[in-house]
Amino acid sequence: MSSELSRPAERRPAGRVASATPSRTVWAMDLIEALRTTGAVRDFLPEPVSDDVVYRLLDTARFAPNGGNRQAWQVVVVQDPATKLALRDLYLPGWYEYLPQMEAGLTPFAAVTDREAEAQAIARAPEIAARAADAPPGFAERFHESPVLLVLLANLRYLATVDRDLGRYTLVGGASIYPFAWNILLAAHEEGLGGVITTMPILREPGVKALLDVPDHVAVAGVLALGYPVKRATRLTRNPVESFATVDRYDGPEFTG
Repeated sequence: MSSELSRPAERRPAGRVASATPSRTVWAMDLIEALRTTGAVRDFLPEPVSDDVVYRLLDTARFAPNGGNRQAWQVVVVQDPATKLALRDLYLPGWYEYLPQMEAGLTPFAAVTDREAEAQAIARAPEIAARAADAPPGFAERFHESPVLLVLLANLRYLATVDRDLGRYTLVGGASIYPFAWNILLAAHEEGLGGVITTMPILREPGVKALLDVPDHVAVAGVLALGYPVKRATRLTRNPVESFATVDRYDGPEFTG
């Protein structure tokens, strides 16, 4: 092995330019900068994203941490325009149910919520859909126009869901799937792309699975929409550490470092 290959990887300075393709400049960035600036992007330029770039994203993302290294993820790269449109049509009903819950001050589809208030809000979905039809299309209505749509699936046979029998909403299995999705978004940022993961189509999961021929033992974990961004967020807003970290107990003193 050459000394070049055995040498530890050097830390690349933020903002250093790396050429990924002849036609586009890609910015190599510091890891901390990437973590602090990889925000959700929903507005994309009409420029296509090559299969080579998408392959690189997946090739990088596959090193995500996951339980037992079972790598339970599967990705369907949706390229057929008719399939993309059908996926959009499965997205929209849930989105129109989501919005009135927001307007009612609810966390949409929360595991712990006022189900009566939720049902009353969801009943307004046709009203929201009609309102949307008279307004300029947003991300949901243009979902099928996203240059890249990746349907993220999870093989339930390979997920150690240790909270399966606790009698509450099960959460643990996602720990072996969503780091992979986050890696895709980080790799996309590095490539000059932007994107977002949405779980909205899961509200119509049977339709999504039928559309993509997904077997019964595989679940839909989300859809990633990617493309070259119209505008990239450079500063994200999040709650401070003191708002969510405590010492020794849930109701313990704030952890202040």
